Amino acid sequence: MALTESNMLPLGTQAPDFTLLDTVSGKNISLKDLQSDKATLIIFSCNHCPYVIHVNEELVRLANDYQPKGVSFVAISSNDVENYPDDSPEKMTVLAKEAGYPFPYLYDETQEVAKIYDAACTPDFYLFDGAMNLAYRGRLDSSRPNSGVPVTGEDLRAAIDAVLQDGAVIEKQYPSAGCGIKWKK
Repeated sequence: MALTESNMLPLGTQAPDFTLLDTVSGKNISLKDLQSDKATLIIFSCNHCPYVIHVNEELVRLANDYQPKGVSFVAISSNDVENYPDDSPEKMTVLAKEAGYPFPYLYDETQEVAKIYDAACTPDFYLFDGAMNLAYRGRLDSSRPNSGVPVTGEDLRAAIDAVLQDGAVIEKQYPSAGCGIKWKK
């Protein structure tokens, strides 16, 4: 597992639309169906990455804390399932149910969505404001597996709070870090 950091898509970038399979409901869902007029968080994730496993409980807490405030959440897995079968749509369904994801868990089979978002790692976070302009891209917090630093979500929580208060998100943002997306050959 090689540590990979976010590519840090430019702030202000308009969220590209997409339509992907929700592995929980079995329906195709577009970003337009999911987006909020307050804030929308897109999480590039997967099942097997130890960095994602490390933060899964906080992702559920984060969604449960902020969805009542009008923030929309969606997770997307873009990994090559032929070489990483633990990330298959069937196993995504199981994980979403077991972890109690209160948000859709979408499968990006062609990897086109990850490419247009310039996603690099799992987890990789993209927070868009109500106009769907990128306000934050970076880490959840400074915790990493086996670091001894507790998972708090403080960086992402501060960014969401700033967007909800119509405040400017701080310019100094730290990239997320995790397993690189498993690209198809």
